Amino acid sequence: MTLDPDVLQMLQTTMKERGISFKEALNVAVREALGGGNRRRARAFKVEAVSMGTPTLDLTKSLALAADLEDEEIVRKLSMRK
Repeated sequence: MTLDPDVLQMLQTTMKERGISFKEALNVAVREALGGGNRRRARAFKVEAVSMGTPTLDLTKSLALAADLEDEEIVRKLSMRK
């Protein structure tokens, strides 16, 4: 099998990004191209939760606040058209 230079470059990039071998990169590419996806070696996805603290705004009236801000913006835009 002979690969075109651009295909080889893409495989090498994938190898570096994912830390996998040439064989594995080629198999992943062929599976994805043929619609098989990468089911065989899915990497674990990790999310670290970060506390954002306590809100300093009373959120019980957030819709009213949003409406007031929107009204102020409409008035500002209308006053610019004079």
